[in-house]
Amino acid sequence: MNIHNFLEHHGIVRNPFAEEDAQTDQVFKEHCIRSAYHPIWDKVYGDPKEPSTSIIFGPKGSGKTAMRLQIDQHLTLYNEENPSNRVFVIRYDDFNPFLDHFCERLSRRTVKKPERVLEAWRLWDHMDAILCLGVTDLVDQILGNKRGIPGDSIAASSIESLDRAAARDILLLAASYDQSTASTVVDRWNGLRNKLRYGNLQTKGSLALSVFSGILSVLLVAWLMWKQTTQGGEDSGVNPSLLWLIPILTIIGSLPLLTRTLKCQLAAFGIHRHMRVGKREMGSLRKILQQFPRKELVSQPLPRFDRTDDRYELLSKFQLILKRLGFDGIVVLMDRVDEPHLTGGKAELMQRFTWPILDNKLLKHPGIGFKIMLPQELHREVERASREFHERARLDKQNVIPAFQWTGESLYDLARARMLACAAEGSVPEPQNLFSPEISEDRLLAAFQSLRVPRHLFRLLYRVLVDHCNRHTDSQPVYQVKAETFESALALYHREADQTAP
Repeated sequence: MNIHNFLEHHGIVRNPFAEEDAQTDQVFKEHCIRSAYHPIWDKVYGDPKEPSTSIIFGPKGSGKTAMRLQIDQHLTLYNEENPSNRVFVIRYDDFNPFLDHFCERLSRRTVKKPERVLEAWRLWDHMDAILCLGVTDLVDQILGNKRGIPGDSIAASSIESLDRAAARDILLLAASYDQSTASTVVDRWNGLRNKLRYGNLQTKGSLALSVFSGILSVLLVAWLMWKQTTQGGEDSGVNPSLLWLIPILTIIGSLPLLTRTLKCQLAAFGIHRHMRVGKREMGSLRKILQQFPRKELVSQPLPRFDRTDDRYELLSKFQLILKRLGFDGIVVLMDRVDEPHLTGGKAELMQRFTWPILDNKLLKHPGIGFKIMLPQELHREVERASREFHERARLDKQNVIPAFQWTGESLYDLARARMLACAAEGSVPEPQNLFSPEISEDRLLAAFQSLRVPRHLFRLLYRVLVDHCNRHTDSQPVYQVKAETFESALALYHREADQTAP
């Protein structure tokens, strides 16, 4: 029996249970993302006008990624409806590039063991990674290299209204955190400087002084030699000590340039060494830092030390810039911590990577909200964590969802929502109608409850429908799943799930 004929009999034009991953699930993205919600949605989403932090612990397949995509979509809609107080979204869900750069800064002995690598990961590394994503996205939009999502794009008038101090702050952030590979680092930074109309003629003074001193010393020595020759006659020799005046005077005139180059080189070395999650070469960094006038670079924060103080200052600068560009808040969407190659889905390794960001000072930073989706295993580690961790994280203030759970009724509603999304025009299919009347509604809800998460529900329903169609022919179709078929598929699924459970 053809499964498409079975579904068409119930008014369904496409299989609503074929996809399991929210990232590739077109039924979810096209329909359910705006219509199917978990009961805790309001608590997690909060109010975009005042971004808040939520931490969700849930098992695999429970819908954490789906909720993250829903939050992202709704923030985009919010920005379209509220152009004067938008929210800047940072999608912190691909950690492999940052961890790869991080490993390059560690010794070969440390890199051999993932636990040692993640043990060296700190809060400022998370902050650097978040700033890398945010600054790169911002620079792309300013340069016009990225077509902004409607509601998230930056108006040209807002860029033109930035003063010199704001332009300097953007350029400083770009120097440290812009990770684009669209062009060379220096060319992209110069393009950004021109776009912001940030003049830097003052930086040429030390170079001009150095060149001028060299030319002047040559002319001076030549004049002294000519004078000595003319006064002493043709047989008088040239005093060799005069030749030493050329390098001496040149060095004296070049001291400002040499001093500035040395300071910029030291700053570039500090950024290269201590901003461990990004790709930056010291030579390019030094050239960029030399483009800032000395007085505008003094006392400016840079990620050149192993500490969070500079990062908080840079984060505040980033917020002020965004506010000037029409974004009143920032929301960081953090997900998929079990997918990086270094964590491998192991609770101990995920804990070492995640624990540093669970810091109350960062999570409660004004104007920023974190939506952190974590595997259920980490909640057990939270319960066993030390008193020091709880005092630093203050999870009692972070709007924690300890268990992202689904009831049988909520899973039934989710299955119904997906069926409606795939239904033909005018058709209103019900999950109950797919099954024989001998399967009561209470039995169906109890079976759904035992599955616990949407991924298991979709897998089972897909398997049940395929199994049912394989038991019947097109010449003698049966359009309701029998109880024995449903029960045998459910028992087999539970047995396989128990065998594969860690």
